[in-house]
Amino acid sequence: MAIVRDPMPSFELYQPTTVTAAQQLLAKHGEDAFILAGGMDSFDWLKDRIKRPKVVVDLGGVDELNGVRERTDGIEIGAMTTLTDVATNRLVRERYGVLAQAASLVASPQIRNQGTLGGNVSQDARCWYYRAGWPCYRASGNICYADTPVGRNREHAILHAQRCVAVNPSDTAPALIALDAKFVIRNSKGEQEIDAEDYFIGPDIDITRLHVLRPGDLLTSIRIPGAWAGTQFYFEKVRDRNAWDFPLLNVASAMAVSGNTIDRIRLSVNAAAARPLRLKAVEAAVRGKPRNAATGEMAGALAVRGAVPLQFNAYKIPLMRNLVKRAVAGVEEVKWAY
Repeated sequence: MAIVRDPMPSFELYQPTTVTAAQQLLAKHGEDAFILAGGMDSFDWLKDRIKRPKVVVDLGGVDELNGVRERTDGIEIGAMTTLTDVATNRLVRERYGVLAQAASLVASPQIRNQGTLGGNVSQDARCWYYRAGWPCYRASGNICYADTPVGRNREHAILHAQRCVAVNPSDTAPALIALDAKFVIRNSKGEQEIDAEDYFIGPDIDITRLHVLRPGDLLTSIRIPGAWAGTQFYFEKVRDRNAWDFPLLNVASAMAVSGNTIDRIRLSVNAAAARPLRLKAVEAAVRGKPRNAATGEMAGALAVRGAVPLQFNAYKIPLMRNLVKRAVAGVEEVKWAY
């Protein structure tokens, strides 16, 4: 499998201190440029010498991209804000607890201290065939090694698999989708704000990418509106180890209730497909229903409709069904420590 080669390939390193300077570098170097945020995903690629960029643009010195700021309607989080800062920030914890929970469960404390929110939502697929440099579909080849009779696919997709069966590995992505967050992207044409769920793409759109960023684009911040602040949240991540591990599946929900009736809900899962999935059909089905076990059972069954397991990941179907059930019906309150 992977052959780790610690010496990195040579490249030109640029360390801008402003967003404008970073944009100019990305525009100038285009496809030759590689963006470095916290480096938790990037250094793996560089040390294994699978990616060999000519130019690396390190955003660590761009203060504009860091911090949580209050807005008239909600908050704005700089893309370079560390996951630790997101998880422990007072505004995030008090108003958007589902994001604080998601950020606090990424990897390990050391990685959260260095990894960034923008990096977590923009990281690449973790499929070991792809990461090891095998010429698969995602690497511009003509085969998916994970989806073969001898392929190892325990962590792979059960929904929306088209040629590639790798999944999106982000923990914060489903929480941001549940909160109806907006991703702010800047390039030479100006600033663009897109819905969180539209930031992520599947192999039907572009099999070589997990997100919409193209050469020259820079994710600068994430804006979270006030509409879902203080509602009832649920986040759960299932993984093999309790630290330093990617999700086998995770789920996030934001819900507004009247009495015991679900008035509004946004629900998302990840690690089930190549992109985080907002479960719109489930949202529509439970809206106006009582928040109870029966509604949860119905939601779980609907969520996995159309799921197709691979050789080693059939467990993901009942797992996803039960995560959605709990996210809708509720469970005994979990006390989170930050």
